[in-house]
Amino acid sequence: MLVANKISVVYFLKLIKWDIFGIFLYACLVGMLDYYTFFKDLTIPLSVSALVATLLSLLLAFRTAQSYERWWEARIIWGAVVNDSRTLIRQLLQFLPNDDRKTGYVQNFAIRQSIWCYALAESLRKCPPTEKVQQYIQKVGADSDNRPNLLLSKHAAELAKLSEHYNLNNNKQVQLDSTLQRLTDSMGRCERIKNTVFPRAYSILIHFLIYVLTTIFPFGLDDHHWAVEICLATLVPVLFIAIERTAILMQDPFENKPTDTPMTAISKTIERNLMEMADLPKPQQAAPADTFYLM
Repeated sequence: MLVANKISVVYFLKLIKWDIFGIFLYACLVGMLDYYTFFKDLTIPLSVSALVATLLSLLLAFRTAQSYERWWEARIIWGAVVNDSRTLIRQLLQFLPNDDRKTGYVQNFAIRQSIWCYALAESLRKCPPTEKVQQYIQKVGADSDNRPNLLLSKHAAELAKLSEHYNLNNNKQVQLDSTLQRLTDSMGRCERIKNTVFPRAYSILIHFLIYVLTTIFPFGLDDHHWAVEICLATLVPVLFIAIERTAILMQDPFENKPTDTPMTAISKTIERNLMEMADLPKPQQAAPADTFYLM
């Protein structure tokens, strides 16, 4: 997950190293054809290359915009999770009458809600459960393929018992149910982003146009400097590859990558806030990472 405002250049170059290598070899092959075969007398105006580059730019602009929209929507959803988690505990503190068991009820909800945040992050990333989540699930005595949904069901069942026990009025019940509904909506929206795959055909079309540009671009350049020709025929397509890779990184915000939505950090913030509201010991805050990202 991203914990700084920049990503290592080395990390990014590792992602596109094979694309760079493939384009370089292809540019060398096209350059040899331009110099040593009957293609030597063939000239393709740079305006044709510019036309292909313009079309490619439009496609990449659309893909980058759509990818950023997915990434930003994921961050907005988790911002809503923060607010609704705090709201749930605040409503319980306000709505439940003061008695000896109120504190215990609120603490149970605070712990379950913080575990729900961690479980949702692990479910979206498809990571093995952490010890904290696993221990709580074992304590609950039930398990499910969708643990976040299971924990919300536990919330609902506990709220039903509290409503009956304390005889809460309908207005308070509706407000508590609305908070759970918003948490359910946030979970569903995250799952929609996770399970909606960006069309593969779009990426194939972009790569095809990049190699078309690599093919025709050398035939419009000056043939007196072959090294410069190959460098330019490599550099220009690599720039487009870099833009596409940036879009690919952003289009999947739940893949446990440096550009991932910082769900673990957000969950820790929620946990500290809820523990404080419920008068429970707050977990120790981890020291800042020395690297540019924390997985």
